[in-house]
Amino acid sequence: MSIIVTPGPRRPGISRRILMWWGDRPVAQLAIIASLVTFLVFLGINVTTTMARIGISPGFDFLWRSTNFEIGESSIPFTANDPYFRAMLVGLINTLKVSLFGCVLATVLGVLIGVAGLSGNLLLAFLVRWYVELIRNTPLLLQLFFWISLSKAFPAPRQAGALLGSIYLTNRGVYIPTVSIEGLAISWPLFLVILAFAVGLLFFALSHLKKLSARTQAMGALAILGAAIAILHAQGATFTFDMPALAGFNIRGGYNLTPEFAALLTGLVVKFSAAIAEIVRAGIQSVNQGQWEAARALGLHGGQIMRLIVLPQALRVITPLTTSSYLDLIKDSSLAVAIGYPDLVSIVNTTANTTGQSLEALMILIGTYLGINLIVSALMNQYNKRVALKGTTR
Repeated sequence: MSIIVTPGPRRPGISRRILMWWGDRPVAQLAIIASLVTFLVFLGINVTTTMARIGISPGFDFLWRSTNFEIGESSIPFTANDPYFRAMLVGLINTLKVSLFGCVLATVLGVLIGVAGLSGNLLLAFLVRWYVELIRNTPLLLQLFFWISLSKAFPAPRQAGALLGSIYLTNRGVYIPTVSIEGLAISWPLFLVILAFAVGLLFFALSHLKKLSARTQAMGALAILGAAIAILHAQGATFTFDMPALAGFNIRGGYNLTPEFAALLTGLVVKFSAAIAEIVRAGIQSVNQGQWEAARALGLHGGQIMRLIVLPQALRVITPLTTSSYLDLIKDSSLAVAIGYPDLVSIVNTTANTTGQSLEALMILIGTYLGINLIVSALMNQYNKRVALKGTTR
């Protein structure tokens, strides 16, 4: 018995691959690309000619000139003599700070509200439904105006009472207890932002190690976090619990959330917690009812069923939609300019007005937001791969 071996199909050559890549109408595609390039060149020549006529030199040299303006809230030292790139760094840190805390708090509050809306308590479910509908159907900008007006209506520090014994709501800001880090060259909010970014990158790297379990990766992240705290302690940084207290005409101690930051953070958390609550509700309801019945047959109570059975399956629906909410929250933080919080958009606007380099400032702003959102999207997509059903793609 003889076996005849026939060669397989030949791989296409380079010319054939190029034709396949270009498609069926390469001439039309070349014409479209050439037209687009011509339009961009024409637009660039017009812009540079106009800038030269009004005495503006195109480029990014202005980033190293002195700003000559102050910034009301900064996590790093800043003076009017510092260059524009440092001012933009201050705005970027302020944007990252409110975005990070906003995503975390909106997630926690949204999950709690979403689960509460599915409870058997009719009054609680009714209140949750009205909360979600009221918040989702009013503009975020209007809500920010409400929160900034409310923060300005708080009493002066001497007349402010302590909420829960340690939180003061005043017209100069909200004072909360904090962990004070002495001996650190940077402020602790900036330290938290950098630490969260480092942990996110670490999580992204560990997620690619398929052989490590989720518990091992979590333990590794906690070990690195503990090592970072130990290194800071070895460098002379001391950690103390700082409580705010009334002293004279003002409140000393604790951490002061400025009225603008508090209003922006509250508005973002309230707005997107309603959106996340709906996402959580839809995710939980997508789990088959048979999963609940099987869990009850095993003797699990409601909390165990939700934590061990339902939520892990609901994450396959919740995670992609929550990613969109995170990206929207980061972008909508730019509305801070309406209430006076010095975020990246506010400082870039001031830079464009004082230097005349509007195009360059806009390019920096677009590139920065694009970079932030791409990083967040990549991290969330990596997490989504872990919770998605095996053998499926999203």
